[in-house]
Amino acid sequence: MCFDLDSEPPVPRLAGAAVAHEDLVLTAADGNAFAAFLAAPDAPPTTGIVIFPDVRGLFHFYEELALRFAERGHCAIVVDYFGRTAGASKRGADWEFMPHVEQTTDEGVQADARAAIAELRVRGATSIFSVGFCFGGRASWVAAASGHGLAGSIGFYGSPTRERGGASVVQRITELECPILALQAGDDQGITAEDNAAFEQALTQAGVEHEIVVYDGAPHSFFDRKQENFTEASDDAWRRTLAFIALHS
Repeated sequence: MCFDLDSEPPVPRLAGAAVAHEDLVLTAADGNAFAAFLAAPDAPPTTGIVIFPDVRGLFHFYEELALRFAERGHCAIVVDYFGRTAGASKRGADWEFMPHVEQTTDEGVQADARAAIAELRVRGATSIFSVGFCFGGRASWVAAASGHGLAGSIGFYGSPTRERGGASVVQRITELECPILALQAGDDQGITAEDNAAFEQALTQAGVEHEIVVYDGAPHSFFDRKQENFTEASDDAWRRTLAFIALHS
């Protein structure tokens, strides 16, 4: 997984922000019931965020991230990936997630995302964005090619070339329906400079509005309060995320 279980997003809490949160069980069109976490501002939101977590699925880090989005006026839902194989209940810290990761498919992940997007729209969101990390970074960009009507898609250290449960993002480049923001780690052992260059070239050739930002020297999963040496990269990535959402809402 990308983060320690006690990690938190490197994003300041907004004191006095009025937000609500709840655990949900959503149902996809194929009947799959899966866990989700929702955070929403008290004021009616117009912007919704679907958060795709890393390989561990729904856990504390992403619940906290959803709350940080809600404090800034966005309704956010974190989706879990493993309803089909592990059920929709809470899991302990020591559960073995990789066998379940290996059974995921893009079709299943995006069916669940569609249910989350529908929930955001019911709650008043008219502009929907996807934000994902690692495994979820790729899933976020796949969401942009899955007919969800997204306003924009953001990925933190996602692989644009990996085939895992479906074709790579680069292979689906002509299906992308919205602007793309990629926030990549310069010292990522699993996602190379060549991968990022291939993504840049494919997006440019396809005429997709995009920005790829590579943080030199930053490791995979740099966006973490514990990564004190990379605070500047984290701060910049968060600023770019909020600016991208504001621009395309």
